[in-house]
Amino acid sequence: MKYLIISDIHGNLEAFRAVLAHAARKRRDAVLFLGDAVGYGAAPNQVIERLRQMGSSVVAVRGNHDRVVLDPGEGAVFFNPHARRAALWSAEVLTPANRRYLDSLEAGPRKVEKDLLICHGSPTDEDEYLFSEMEAQAAFAKVEESVTFFGHSHVPCMFERGVVDEQESLVGMLLRGSRLVIDLDPSRRYLINPGSVGQPRDRDPRAAYGMYDSDARRFTLYRVPYNVEAARRRIIAAGLPTVLADRLLHGA
Repeated sequence: MKYLIISDIHGNLEAFRAVLAHAARKRRDAVLFLGDAVGYGAAPNQVIERLRQMGSSVVAVRGNHDRVVLDPGEGAVFFNPHARRAALWSAEVLTPANRRYLDSLEAGPRKVEKDLLICHGSPTDEDEYLFSEMEAQAAFAKVEESVTFFGHSHVPCMFERGVVDEQESLVGMLLRGSRLVIDLDPSRRYLINPGSVGQPRDRDPRAAYGMYDSDARRFTLYRVPYNVEAARRRIIAAGLPTVLADRLLHGA
């Protein structure tokens, strides 16, 4: 199976359009969406409508912002003031049909096929960030699948776990480049973050997405330029905090 992998769109229509256009000629059997269609950005309805148009080809889990926009009592207290304001604004402008779509998204983790799992934050908690090897170690202990795709941190990265000379090894690495191809060792296990479509945080403002061939066990990360200024103007025009617009310029 060949999968398009997208995560953390965050209401950024311009970035989402660029990713879909870039991926249009790549063969895929399904789309894996790792959560957070909304929050921060100013086009939540347009983003969700495009996800809905993909129909049953999308295998999805919800993100923490998706949950909070549906019910601000479910975690908004943990958001910083700018994120909280954007979540409340998104909750106000969502159409009934798009609210129903968000409400239909499952809490992760979700098994996609025999050896493939998706989640938002970590396999046990959609609010948990996986930044360190220690955090990855705890996540590996909770899953049996050899490949898990996760989002939430907005940073493309990979954790690889295996056995070397009868000793367990776990290595984490950042994933960089316009196109990065990684062949996954069938004897090892992986946690992979494809980065964020709509709000990168690795100092690279380009939208990020992935492709995964589960038969070949090949993952490819792509970075795609998009009209950042248009996305920025949309946020400002909506009356959302300027900091949410400006951070798109720097990928931070």
